[in-house]
Amino acid sequence: MTMAASPPDTRELSFWHETADAIHPPPLDQDIEVDVAIVGAGFTGLWTAYYLKNLEPTLSVAIVEAHFPGFGASGRNGGWCLGEMAGTATYFADPATREPGIRLQRAIFETVDEVGRVVAQEGIDCHWAKGGMLNLATAPAHEAILHAEVAHWAELGFGEKDWLWLDRDAVTEHIRSPRVSAALYSPHCAAIHPLRLATGLAKVVQGLGVEIYGETPATRIEKGSVLTPRGRVQADRVVLATEAYTDSIAGRKRQMLALHSMMIATEPLSAQTWEEIGLGARQTFGDPRRTVIYGQRTADDRIAFGTRGGYFFGSRTRSRFAPDERFFIQARKNLWELFPVLEDAEVTHSWGGALGVPRNWRPSVGMDRRAGLAWAGGYVGEGVAASNLGGRSVADLILERNSPLVELPWVSAGFEKWEPEPLRWLGAMAMDALGERLDRAEFAGHRPPRVLNSLYDWIVRK
Repeated sequence: MTMAASPPDTRELSFWHETADAIHPPPLDQDIEVDVAIVGAGFTGLWTAYYLKNLEPTLSVAIVEAHFPGFGASGRNGGWCLGEMAGTATYFADPATREPGIRLQRAIFETVDEVGRVVAQEGIDCHWAKGGMLNLATAPAHEAILHAEVAHWAELGFGEKDWLWLDRDAVTEHIRSPRVSAALYSPHCAAIHPLRLATGLAKVVQGLGVEIYGETPATRIEKGSVLTPRGRVQADRVVLATEAYTDSIAGRKRQMLALHSMMIATEPLSAQTWEEIGLGARQTFGDPRRTVIYGQRTADDRIAFGTRGGYFFGSRTRSRFAPDERFFIQARKNLWELFPVLEDAEVTHSWGGALGVPRNWRPSVGMDRRAGLAWAGGYVGEGVAASNLGGRSVADLILERNSPLVELPWVSAGFEKWEPEPLRWLGAMAMDALGERLDRAEFAGHRPPRVLNSLYDWIVRK
């Protein structure tokens, strides 16, 4: 009798993995045939399966996953279910796509509540807390940036129920920091435990009849089939939901740049410390700096706090990092500057993970009916809510439903390819260096050179 292999110990992948039980479905070990095959058991793949089975319960759906549900960005992110999406500014800037872009923005606002609805309906305990999001003014230049953002949103027809200006007195009702002079508040964000959401959603779709195969990497996608090391999945429709790991599939090189994000988590903080900090509703928080910071108060009273990490030559992805890597040191420094009361608090966890960046920095969903291939992704780190909208959109495309979702402007012909190396690496290094230089100028009270600022905006296109 052959004993079943024990699941791998994945607790060291992140704080989220240490504080939630992942599921480890068995691998595919034979050829199978289904109506829809999904490649990737992150949020995009799981949400797509969820809505397909709810809309058409008779469909047979299978997901193949290289590791386990929530292994990648879906289980390692900052836990922001955020009503924003990368790339929307490019729609607003073009008169031809301005109105469709506004519809897309309203759809992503509504998506936060849709995720909350499913979480409640399905009983997924992901520590959901819709406390909103604070974009903090932490440098002299930030107030002007945020005022301009308020004016921009008002011009697009969004009012105080979407973006509310908080002066120094009002902001202290949400967060207390000597670095914060004002903030822009949006109610369209919930703090979550992302791996609990991924795992809970995986269990729900399994209950709907979806087969999930773990430790089953897709090696190639052909028309009507997905090839894996130990079996072929025949399917009328295939969904690509691989984000930063798209390069691992033959013929898919350079569709996505794998940029890493790095996080730390503190020890649980005392009630007295939280009295000094605030965040009583578990508001998420960040600021306008280009090198990106983001944080939340966890359900067990820690701060989980992140910053943009690095790019590795060839879009290589990494899952394990030493605690003394420079990005973690910088994250601790940023957190202590924001909350000096935490200077003696212990950082108990540090981790990182890869996120997918498309060539135009704009997420995409779509369906190539001739090839039988659908896709969603390229969220640039803002995918917790966007993946739900993507999954719903892909489900409607597959089922040929004439819904408003399939008319949103991010439904497109697919992703442009990135440049070959070493151009990608050189571009990523230039972006990091330029962003750090501009941030240093603003924190020193200087106005960054307009040319360099425009160059950075052109590169990032967010």
